[in-house]
Amino acid sequence: MTTVRLPLFPLNSVLFPGLVLPLNVFEERYRAMMRDLLKSAPEGEGAGDGSLPDGSGDDEARRFAVVAIRDGRETARTATGMPDDPTAITEAGPAAGFGKDPIQAFHRVGCVADAATIREREDGSFEVLATGTQRVKLLSVDATGPYLVAELEELEEDQGDEAGALAEGVLRAFRAYQKRLAGAREATLTTSADLPDEPSVVSYLVAAATMLDTPTRQRLLQAPDTATRLREELTILRSETAIVRHLPSIPAEALTRAPTCPN
Repeated sequence: MTTVRLPLFPLNSVLFPGLVLPLNVFEERYRAMMRDLLKSAPEGEGAGDGSLPDGSGDDEARRFAVVAIRDGRETARTATGMPDDPTAITEAGPAAGFGKDPIQAFHRVGCVADAATIREREDGSFEVLATGTQRVKLLSVDATGPYLVAELEELEEDQGDEAGALAEGVLRAFRAYQKRLAGAREATLTTSADLPDEPSVVSYLVAAATMLDTPTRQRLLQAPDTATRLREELTILRSETAIVRHLPSIPAEALTRAPTCPN
């Protein structure tokens, strides 16, 4: 069992390997995390605009883990007003919003994020662009520092039986789903040349691109193998395509919009 200890960034969303994660970091606990990630960069990198060029530097220095929140708040609770309201009383601490035992507030399977860019703004907040790399299992959470740190087990991606054939079926179903969302306007559809054919990549792309709630996305992330994930996606896509087919009065673009996360 390979374990790793990384800063933990809980979100109200699921990150998949290979998917890009933009973050607007404004809470002090996560600002502290980003400052430490920049300090850990090799000398001469991360200065000035705070960026870490993709493919350069110490990979460990710019990695953190993302887990989806099961029961809690993405941002610290305030007694009155909004988080930026100067009269608001904000809950403090690395585990703010997650209860006395923060690990219970999180789903146990998450994803490592590699921060290609960490840029500090004039107001002290950060603009971060990261990419999901590998699934991990959450073993424990340390809340003694300025931000949460997790002990994680790295999860291998097994293909399972018939993953290749299932990937082809999922891609066909996904194109049909896209066509329904696009109102059958062929010019708006993604061509086959734009879609991958590696089964695990297909499974993660479809999981991220299909309009699903967080529990469903989480279930797909923690599937035991690629084939299992693809089988479930095939069922989901067929069901969702049928639903869209019977709801022609709902604009397709409305179905492709999801709430944005504060972070």
